[in-house]
Amino acid sequence: MTLAIDIFLILHFIGLAGIIGSWLAVIREPRVVAGMLHGAILQVVTGLALVGLNEADGADLNHMKIGIKLVVAVVILVLAILGMKRERQKPGSTAALAHAAGALGVLNVVIAVLW
Repeated sequence: MTLAIDIFLILHFIGLAGIIGSWLAVIREPRVVAGMLHGAILQVVTGLALVGLNEADGADLNHMKIGIKLVVAVVILVLAILGMKRERQKPGSTAALAHAAGALGVLNVVIAVLW
C-alpha cells in the first residue's frame, strides 16, 4: 500500500508542477496552456486516489483540509477548461484565467504545507 501511495504522491506533485510551472513559463505573456489543464486533471485524479488509498490504509485524515483543497483543485480545473476553450476562440485572451489558476495552485501548496 505504501508503494501505491508514494507513486500517487509523486504524480500529484507532477500535476502541481504542471500547473505552477506552466503559469510561470508564460507569465510574461500570460495565457492558459495545455500544461495547466493536464496538471489540473492529474491533481484532481491523484488527490482523490490518495485520499482513498490513505483511508484504506487506516490513516487519520483531516477531511476539512482535503475538502478545501479539492474545491481549489476543481476551480483550477474549471479555469483551465474555460481558458483552453477561450484560447482556441481568441488567442491571448486568457491572462486573468491563467493568473487565477497559477495563484490558486500556489494557494493549494500553502494549504498543504501550513495547515
